[in-house]
Amino acid sequence: MPLDGFHIIESTLREGEQFVGASFSTAQKLEIARLLDAFGVECIELTSPQASPQSFDDAKAIAALGLRAKILTHTRCRIDDAQRAIDTGVDGVDVVIGTSSLLRRFSHGKEIAEITELALEVVSFVRSQGVEVRFSTEDSFRSDPDDIFRVYEAVDAIGVNRVGIADTVGVATPRQVYEVVGELRRRVGCDIEFHGHNDSGCAIANAYEALDAGATHVDTSVLGIGERNGITPLGGLIARLYAISPSLVRKYDLPLLRRIDSTVAQMVSVDIPFNNYITGITAFTHKAGIHAKAILNNPETYEILDPHDFGLTRYVSIAHRLTGWNAIKNRAEQLGLALSDDALKTITEHIKALADEKQLSLTDVDSLLRRWANGEEWRNGSDTE
Repeated sequence: MPLDGFHIIESTLREGEQFVGASFSTAQKLEIARLLDAFGVECIELTSPQASPQSFDDAKAIAALGLRAKILTHTRCRIDDAQRAIDTGVDGVDVVIGTSSLLRRFSHGKEIAEITELALEVVSFVRSQGVEVRFSTEDSFRSDPDDIFRVYEAVDAIGVNRVGIADTVGVATPRQVYEVVGELRRRVGCDIEFHGHNDSGCAIANAYEALDAGATHVDTSVLGIGERNGITPLGGLIARLYAISPSLVRKYDLPLLRRIDSTVAQMVSVDIPFNNYITGITAFTHKAGIHAKAILNNPETYEILDPHDFGLTRYVSIAHRLTGWNAIKNRAEQLGLALSDDALKTITEHIKALADEKQLSLTDVDSLLRRWANGEEWRNGSDTE
């Protein structure tokens, strides 16, 4: 299906609260909600108001902000949970119940016929209150496909807004996600939401395959935080879609992603991983000489993401044995130094030799370039001291 109609359900304030390091205050929740809304996510999902009195009050406060994003909350498939959610003033209620044999045996003890009956009751109730409703199965990919399709078709027939398919334990493969979501797309006319955990490292790939197969909504969290290894990271999904076509994510305020990542990282007391999608410290850093030369000539040679679209810049590392003379030349030009190509090649070889002996810094390289430009002689063994 065309990818340009997808929506993000940003779940940092629901799934993200299940991250071991998360304990958001009301003020922090409001800050996160405003940042996500400014970024442009279509929906923000909150912890169930049944979780605690504070969770109820926080949902009420966020629903009252008047944000552009729809405010949703996640609840068990129960009338009392749904009513409590509706009382907060949210735009939608996301109800969920486990359908795998493991969850049916060890969680709620219900059979598929009972689950279907309960789903119809709760979905009908929420719709009667004039509130958007999603019905989701939990642990969908360890459930019998015929079982979950039967429940989805039943709630679709009574007008559910969206059905959700959840890889709750991160077991699904991209091919499996594509096949299951594709079959679901053929069976229902409502929107389809995908929720994927990252236990086996497939969350982003699975989210993309869900969209490609016909899903309309994907759940994300900032930095991927959530239960265990978390879910599809917001930045990772943006990177994946941008790599296909930047036009797919132009609707979002991409430069704001760095602030969102750093804000949430600080709140949950983690560092942004060095290799994090887009905002990691090395995301746009180039080191090898052959890479640096090509990047300087045309960044697209080794970049599928343009850092400038995210309010960032690339960095070419040059103080090491892998450096190339084109990168050294670029640095000399940045410093306003007039050096011939032959001189730059000689300097580059000298930098390589020094780097074999000890670690260099950019300051060391700059010093060498300036001294050569000034006509100073080098003293063997003490060039960077």
